[in-house]
Amino acid sequence: MNTIKIRQMQLSDLQLALSWAALEGWNPGINDVESFYAADSSGFFVGELDGEPIGCISIVCYDKTFAFIGLYIVKPEHRGQGYGTQIWQNAWQQMTQRLDLNRCSVGLDGVVEREETYRRLGFIPAYRHIRHVYELKDSGVVPSSVIPLANVPFAEILRYDAELFPASRPQFLQSWINVKGGYAYGVMESANLTGYGVIRPCHQGFKIGPLFAESTEIADCLFQALTSHAGKQPVFIDIPDVSPAISVLRQRYQLQPTFTCIRMYCYQTPVIDSDRIFGVTTLELG
Repeated sequence: MNTIKIRQMQLSDLQLALSWAALEGWNPGINDVESFYAADSSGFFVGELDGEPIGCISIVCYDKTFAFIGLYIVKPEHRGQGYGTQIWQNAWQQMTQRLDLNRCSVGLDGVVEREETYRRLGFIPAYRHIRHVYELKDSGVVPSSVIPLANVPFAEILRYDAELFPASRPQFLQSWINVKGGYAYGVMESANLTGYGVIRPCHQGFKIGPLFAESTEIADCLFQALTSHAGKQPVFIDIPDVSPAISVLRQRYQLQPTFTCIRMYCYQTPVIDSDRIFGVTTLELG
C-alpha cells in the first residue's frame, strides 16, 4: 500500500469534496462550501496520491468539547487499499490535539452498513436520522406567525440554537442562515425565539435543516413557510427517529422515507432535547 499525502483543505478542495458527496447521492447544498468552511477551516482534510486528490474527511471542532465527523469519502477506484484508514487516522490524531478528551463528544452520522465499523472505533449508536422527501402539491404560503430570521437579533438565534446543538456555532450560523439561494424563518413570542428553520437549494431539490421548534404547531408553521419557496421541486428533511413528531409530520405532509443513517457518538454522548428537533441541520456537520 502506498502512503498518501494528507493535508488541510483549501476552499477549492472543499468544493471538490462536496462534488464527491453529490456523486455518492448525499445531495449536499449547492452553496454549502462557505458555510462549512466557516465552521472550522482547520477541520477539513484531503488525501493525495501522486498529487491527485483521492479521498477526504472532515472533523469539525466547534470548541474543545464537541466535534463532528463527515465527508468521509474515498474515490471508488481507490477503495479497499487502506487509503481511507490513513486519512481517518491522520485527521483523528489532529482532532485529539484540539479537544479536551476528558469532557468531549465526537459525533457522526454513519450509513447503516458501517455501524459495526464505527462501533469498533468506539462509537455508540444514539438514534437514527431518517431522510424524508416532501413532494409539493401546490405553492404554499408563509403563515402570519412566521417572520424572516433576519428580523431576529443574532444573539437570540445563537441562544436558542445552543439549546439544541452541543456547542455554540456562531461563525457557521452567521453564514448558514444567509446561505445564497436559501431562506430562513423564525417564530417569536415576546422577545424570545421559539423556533427557526432554514431551507437551501441542493443538487436535487431543496433541503430543510435545521428545523427547531418548541411545539409541533410552531414546526408546522415554519415548514409551511420554508417549503413555500421550493416551487414544484422536492424538499428533503432529516428527522430523528426518536422525535415524537415524526409520525405527525409524515401523516400531515405525506412524507416518504428515502434514506436512513445512524447518529453515533464517541467519548461522551451529549444530552439533546430531541422533542424540539424536527430536522437536523446537516448530516455532514451535525
